Amino acid sequence: MSTNKKTARIVGALYVAGTAAGALSLVATGPVRNSTDYLVSVPANETRVVVGALFVLIMGLALAMVPVVMFPILRKHNEALALGYVVLRGGLEAVCYIAIATGWLLLLALSRAYARAGGLDASDFQAPGTVLLEANEIGAVLTIVFCLGALVFNYLLYRTKLVPRWLSGWGLLAVAPYLAAGLSSMFGIVDALSPTYATLNLPLALQEMVLAVWLIVKGFDPSATASGSAEVNPGGLERAPLEQGASS
Repeated sequence: MSTNKKTARIVGALYVAGTAAGALSLVATGPVRNSTDYLVSVPANETRVVVGALFVLIMGLALAMVPVVMFPILRKHNEALALGYVVLRGGLEAVCYIAIATGWLLLLALSRAYARAGGLDASDFQAPGTVLLEANEIGAVLTIVFCLGALVFNYLLYRTKLVPRWLSGWGLLAVAPYLAAGLSSMFGIVDALSPTYATLNLPLALQEMVLAVWLIVKGFDPSATASGSAEVNPGGLERAPLEQGASS
């Protein structure tokens, strides 16, 4: 099996693992997110909160590895954008996922403090608890960073033709409703748990899963990877015109 084929399968598997972990985190933390009194529901679902935070970390780490694995291929076509993709999804997005997981664990610590406080007014704990819980649900910064990363990645796929252009073009178009959902939730127009929010997220979520399956089954277009390799010599430097002429 070629290196590019292995890379494609690894990237597809990382997408599947990240998406599965994200879905499992929502399932695990569902009782808390849907509770009207999370200061009581969190201690009752302590294991679920911890498991949910771990799944968020797994999702973040899996997705952060995608640009790292893709970098050797993408840099042959556009090194600046390939590096930008690593920074956006491998760095900034990973930090956002770590912050979300940390928020869940801090909410757990806050609920424990509330349980130990006994007679103290619950309002002393409600405000910081609400901030932590809402930060997990809205994730406005994560949405913006994720959409920028998706734009860069799908643009590179579209230009290089590593995958069919209908697939990368789908990803470019699907960024718009995903971003709209995140911004609408941030401004309180759409609830993050509403069907409308889920519907706006669906096109890009579906595109990523189709892309993952395509990479696992089909891999990258061999002609596209070959053309990318031809642009640089084995040392990674562009060939001078004189050298090119001498070899032709």
